[in-house]
Amino acid sequence: MRIITRPLHIIRANLRAYLAVNAFVYGLILIGMAVATIFPEINASRTKAVAEAGSLADIAPLLDSVWLLAGRIFLNNVVVASLLVILLPSLIIPFAGLILFAMSLVDTGFLLAPVNDAAALILLPHSITLLIEMQAYVVLLFGVFLLGRAWLRPAAVGKLNRRSGYLHGLQQLGWLALPVLALHAVGSIYEAYEVIHLIPVVLGN
Repeated sequence: MRIITRPLHIIRANLRAYLAVNAFVYGLILIGMAVATIFPEINASRTKAVAEAGSLADIAPLLDSVWLLAGRIFLNNVVVASLLVILLPSLIIPFAGLILFAMSLVDTGFLLAPVNDAAALILLPHSITLLIEMQAYVVLLFGVFLLGRAWLRPAAVGKLNRRSGYLHGLQQLGWLALPVLALHAVGSIYEAYEVIHLIPVVLGN
């Protein structure tokens, strides 16, 4: 099926860049976790800020249904993080999404730092969520990189001018959007199941 083989071909043809984006994404999360583990007050401050913003209260009514919570997570990950933070800025300014999302990655590390026993236990099931959902962002950021490269250096992709380079990069990004959506769907369902069923078991509740 072309919807599967085409994205895989794009990744294989640009494997070094894909691996570099993986290192960028997971590396920034690990840096954030390391910093907040050394300075746990950072984790406390960010956790308090998230609670005061009402983010956790908003999902409380959804905790009775894996599907409702998964839908909420999916919309947030796709519309807010993927579309508004990463994709749209990158269509206007080359590589903008990479820079903007870098801050979110470090902040994710701050929030997930194993600063106590409970936080460390939560990481056991949540590490799978991180692998799946962050891979969705990896693929999208990889597409953003390809777009920016083709836009600024059209000759590198066999194009004569920046307009044709931009369109070439946009086409590649469109193909990569398919696995991004699939990974977000799987990650959202697992994260909802994790929050409702796995974390209470891990914490002994």
